[in-house]
Parts: sequence; structure tokens; C-alpha cells
Amino acid sequence: MRKKVAIQGIKGSYHHGVAQAYFGENIDIDECMSFQQLVHSLEDRKSTDAVMAIENSIAGSIIPNYAYIDEHDLTISGEYFLPIHHCLMALEGQKITDIKEVYSHPMALLQCKEFFREHPHIKLVEDADTADVAKRIQEQKLVGVAAVAGETAAAIYNLTILAREIQTIKSNSTRFFILNTRENSGIEKKEINKASLKFLTDHKRGSLATVLNVMSDCNLNLTKIQSLPIIDMPWKYSFFVDVTFNEYKDYEKAMSILKIMALELKVLGEYKNQNG
Repeated sequence: MRKKVAIQGIKGSYHHGVAQAYFGENIDIDECMSFQQLVHSLEDRKSTDAVMAIENSIAGSIIPNYAYIDEHDLTISGEYFLPIHHCLMALEGQKITDIKEVYSHPMALLQCKEFFREHPHIKLVEDADTADVAKRIQEQKLVGVAAVAGETAAAIYNLTILAREIQTIKSNSTRFFILNTRENSGIEKKEINKASLKFLTDHKRGSLATVLNVMSDCNLNLTKIQSLPIIDMPWKYSFFVDVTFNEYKDYEKAMSILKIMALELKVLGEYKNQNG
């Protein structure tokens, strides 16, 4: 069956690039202008899979997306790390001094803040998607307006690149989750060497340390930990963690012990580590 992949944004966005890199170019795309719409695309079976940004090496975690994955019972079936190369683009014939406003996704603007400090005459405006701004500039022939997006967007929407590599840190990279519903997920155990988990601990000293010690004793490598407030329980937190392992049996052993500890434990995904 031909896959239909939900992305945040439109063709030419970074999400679109990840979808093609991960699944190949022979796919259909469901363009979603918000992460909430992306989640609903999966739930309503408009798409078979989805690509969701989860963290950036400069701007950090996109915390609401952890809640989306958990609350909507989605499965993480893979991950993809994409180097980010931001460009400033506008209609042909303009220079940076002609630009009055720059529109882009808030994460993209945040990643380029040092560049724009050198151009204080430019007003920064947050928007829903990098590529969508590029498309709008071309369709509406917006003079004095530029977009921050990837080079692919400039090519698709016929814009001139005014500056390349404008991100503050040149080794900028974004991690994306590949998502689907539990009914659609499926990967052989022999390929699995990474897992994403969510758990709650007792509100007492040493509870978190006990969990982490179990993981360490079972040869799991903790690569990520993110806390998230529990809305109806003030000052209590759930923890989202990523662990890697060489042997699946080590992971199974750790999970058995953690379940005995009566944690509120949930597996968000078991998949192949793309960095190992």
C-alpha cells in the first residue's frame, strides 16, 4: 500500500524533506499547518504515518509534542536527524537592505537570532511554516518581505536566496519522530535498539534515581530525559526518556523490573537508533 505521510507544513518544508528521506519519494503527503492537525490526520486515518519534529540542537525540545504523542496514544516507530541549513529568501531583485519584515516558524527565527541582530531594521514575525511563507511571498508578490526556510523551498517557489547558513550555530540539527498508530506499527525485535518511555514516580526523595539506576544496571544508556508537568496534579511531573541498548534482552529485563516497581509506565515506541 502506498504510504501517505502527514507533515507539519507544506512541500518544501523540513518536514517534507524528512518524509522523503525516510520513506522515499514515492509517497503521498498530507500537508498540516499545525502539529495538532498532524495528530488528527493519523487518528482519522487520513495518513498512514507522520513526521513530527521533537527537538533541535539549538532551541531544545518541543515540549508540547511529547504530550501530543502520549495523550493521543501514538507510536514512535523511528527517528531521523536532519541538519538544518536556514536561508533568507525573497523575490528576485531585492537586497537585505530592502527587507522590512521576515516571516517564518518561531523555531526557525529563534535559531537565527544572531543573524538578525546584525540587521535591526528587520521586523521578525512568527508564522506557521517555513515553506508556506516562501510560497505566499511568490504568490502574492510581496515586496520587502522575506522568509527563513530551506534551500529547497527557494527552488520550489522561485525565490532568490539573499543569505545562506544564517543559523546561529552552523552544526544545527533537528530530530524528528516517525509516528503512526499502534495498529500500524511493526518492527522486528532484532532491529530494535532504542526505546522511548514515559513514567511517573512517587513524590519522594530518590524515586527518580532508583528508576535511572535500574536502567543503568540493565545496561541501558539514557540518551534523553524530559520532564512535563501533570496538569491536574500541581508540582508533580511525568518523565519522558530515551534509552539505547545493544541487546533487546537487557531492555526486556529493565522493563520487567520497572513494572514490578508499580510505576505508571508507558512505552511510547521501540525502534532503531539512527545515531548508532
